[in-house]
Amino acid sequence: MVTHPSDEPLAPAWLTVPDDANVLDPAVWPASAERDENGALRLGGVGVEELQHRFGTPLYVLDEGEVRTHARRFREALESAAARHGVTAHVYYAGKAFLSGAMVQWVLAERLRIDVCSRGELELALASGADAALLGFHGNNKSTTELERAIEAGIGTIIVDSLVEIDRIAEIAERRGAVQPVLVRVNSGVHAETHDFLATAHEDQKFGFAMPQAPEAVSRIRELPSLRLLGLHCHIGSQIFGAAGFAESAARMVELHARLSAEEPLPLLNLGGGFGIAYTSADDPTPIEELAEAIVGAVAKECAARGVPMPDLAFEPGRAIVGQAGVTLYEVGTVKPVDLGERGERVYVSVDGGMSDNARPALYGAQFSARIASRESEAAPALVRVVGHHCESGDIVVDHDYLPGDVAPGDLLAVPATGAYSHGLSSNYNHAPRRPVVAVGDGRARVIVRGETIADLLARDVIIAEARDAAETRTAGDPAGEGEE
Repeated sequence: MVTHPSDEPLAPAWLTVPDDANVLDPAVWPASAERDENGALRLGGVGVEELQHRFGTPLYVLDEGEVRTHARRFREALESAAARHGVTAHVYYAGKAFLSGAMVQWVLAERLRIDVCSRGELELALASGADAALLGFHGNNKSTTELERAIEAGIGTIIVDSLVEIDRIAEIAERRGAVQPVLVRVNSGVHAETHDFLATAHEDQKFGFAMPQAPEAVSRIRELPSLRLLGLHCHIGSQIFGAAGFAESAARMVELHARLSAEEPLPLLNLGGGFGIAYTSADDPTPIEELAEAIVGAVAKECAARGVPMPDLAFEPGRAIVGQAGVTLYEVGTVKPVDLGERGERVYVSVDGGMSDNARPALYGAQFSARIASRESEAAPALVRVVGHHCESGDIVVDHDYLPGDVAPGDLLAVPATGAYSHGLSSNYNHAPRRPVVAVGDGRARVIVRGETIADLLARDVIIAEARDAAETRTAGDPAGEGEE
């Protein structure tokens, strides 16, 4: 796709003007995304107009083939890199990115494990057929009830986050006659976002143990016969491009691993996730094959320098598995130019969804891209801001992108790279029903998560439910509806 620097004063510096605002950037869209002979978008062999007709909009569309391809690619890259150094890599799918029964089945079929961080995620994974032994359980404040259920189910690993939690897990495991495997989450002092990272002595965050406190946690676990320490865990951020931050964190973690394994072996080092994806054409994520070689190589180098055996490794990709597989469909309702004087003109394209189905732009200022999905256009590209229908000025779907200048009410709009966190963060703000998730592949579409209706929303309101029940009771007592004279 040919692009040019923008001279539009409202455009950010990173956004370029495309020669053709119909082109689908393969770095952002699922591999199956294509336009048919009429210019309409197809995903997984299914046309968007069919999807709108059958399921309505807004609509989350998830390409099963894309999910499975990314899952397989990550597992193979990390396993191969580890095997070259004589160790094993375990790949956990981070369920918080998107979790459903179908998603669990897909990643299990591709031989990934699953990371959960709540009772709900745990129960969903178990109900979908996951072996509890292949699950890891995260969280900075796991309740006693959650831990009871996890240990009862035979959870494979609990990632320990505090001294309080160590004793809590130990007591439950002892009472149940179990020995619970655990990892200790450690803050390496490396925090990374996109291509930049910051290395400090301490991190100010709610998760895990600071490095100076980690030995105390390890000693306490080793004292408790109902716990079995597998090793250390670290996670340095999200949406990370490049290997430098991962490599620096790995070096720090290996130094700690070497000190703590001198007393007893630590067979595993979990380096977390955070692998980035492309949300716009300006993003350039590092291929997982390069990351795997760099990260595993850094661990091997540091272990050799300290004369310690290299541990098995674990990783927790989430966004990188499901993000690019998701596309959200909207219908355009209004197009409104707003005169900003010397700054130019802002064109607002309003759609029938918004921050209730994708909270990331409002929460984090996240950037997305968009394309007209129902047709192609020969109109010149025009800078637009795609906004939602909620009663919030910050209800932005796509902050800046170029669409054909004839974008109009009734057009279908598609926003790619919405597979991660969009559905999971969705809400009923303004009493908007949460939208369905539809899986596509091989020319077929099926609902994998049902959407809500207005009736579903009203059913949760006690006053409305009581009034409805009272009305039904009156009707049952007076079938003719005539009442007494």
